Amino acid sequence: MGEPETSYDHHRYRRLLAEATDETSRLRLIDLLIREKARDRLEAQRASDRRAMTAETVAKVLGTNVPGSKPFTIKVLSSGRRELI
Repeated sequence: MGEPETSYDHHRYRRLLAEATDETSRLRLIDLLIREKARDRLEAQRASDRRAMTAETVAKVLGTNVPGSKPFTIKVLSSGRRELI
């Protein structure tokens, strides 16, 4: 079934499902779907981290006493991720 592609492709999955005629190939397809979903969650987490880090940098540059700005906090989670509150 090859290496995972960079994005979900409905037609590709339909083709792979049609080709999965035995248990081994069906298990490989399931494994592929699991791996690709994990990759997407990781990318979403990285994007969230980048946004939080950008917000933190902007807050440091602008300071907290900017007129008309709403106060916010960056919370560091146990996983090390940052979350904008």
